[in-house]
Amino acid sequence: MDDAQAIRRLKGGDLGGLAILMERYQVRAARAAFLITHDQSVAQDVVQETLIRICQRIHQFDESRPFEPYLMRSVVHAALNTVRGSDRLVSLEDESDEVESLLDCAASVESQVEYAQLQQKILNALSKLSPRQRAVIVQRYYLEMSEQEMASALDAAPGTVKWLLNAARGQLRRLLGQKGETDE
Repeated sequence: MDDAQAIRRLKGGDLGGLAILMERYQVRAARAAFLITHDQSVAQDVVQETLIRICQRIHQFDESRPFEPYLMRSVVHAALNTVRGSDRLVSLEDESDEVESLLDCAASVESQVEYAQLQQKILNALSKLSPRQRAVIVQRYYLEMSEQEMASALDAAPGTVKWLLNAARGQLRRLLGQKGETDE
């Protein structure tokens, strides 16, 4: 069953449509929320609340448009709002088990250790960015959104998105101790 059929079921009052959409996108949405909030339970709450809001407003959703970008955009906005509302940033040091679970791609023990160290270094640097900078990094590199899609999602001018992305990449480079020219 495709997304459009699941949405039609949901619009018809069948919660089975929601179950299909959750099964398909919940993990990716939770990872995106986690990368912004740096708190697994908060990320899960963000995704659940976002899905509830979407379910409540499903009759307004245009079935001719793809669902996944709409969901991911909603999750990023909700995660940003949650972080902005919580006057605290959570350290990733307490989430090392979560980070290690993502390290299943390496071919050997040595490369796994190197990859784990690099991943932890990147996540620590990412946690030091502002929530808005984390959001643009997540949108661009995790959700693979184009700058135009990001501008639409953030309700910002394309030039602002380029500036935010450039500033976030520059800050990551500095935090990671890498030299290099900023991307233009």
